[in-house]
Amino acid sequence: MHHSRLCAVLIDCRTPDLDGAVRFWAEALGRPADPKHPNSRGDYRMLATPPDEPVVEIQRVDHESRVHLDIETDDIAAEVARLTKLGAREVARLKRWVVMEAPTGQRFCVVRVQRPGFPKNAHQWD
Repeated sequence: MHHSRLCAVLIDCRTPDLDGAVRFWAEALGRPADPKHPNSRGDYRMLATPPDEPVVEIQRVDHESRVHLDIETDDIAAEVARLTKLGAREVARLKRWVVMEAPTGQRFCVVRVQRPGFPKNAHQWD
């Protein structure tokens, strides 16, 4: 048995001006940048997140700009297996997460628990 829930919306930006991208998305979404968040470092910037809402993170990338989802879970291997049975495929296995591709072509990540309060609002899978 394991749990999973939507964790984050990541806005992948292929840009030399990450701070400019953060300013745009902060204004567009009405969420101020959170430069003191521990995950606001390097190529990653967090926007302030209201309680019980998915995180919005801006990240600088080398691939095309896009938006992708993160699914957080207390058992990455079990969640990857469950999603594979639904037709997703594993694209890359990194140190702390797995990049997957849905049968419809969208990429997303399966990550370890990121937000407080887990497993609140998570689905329990047998």
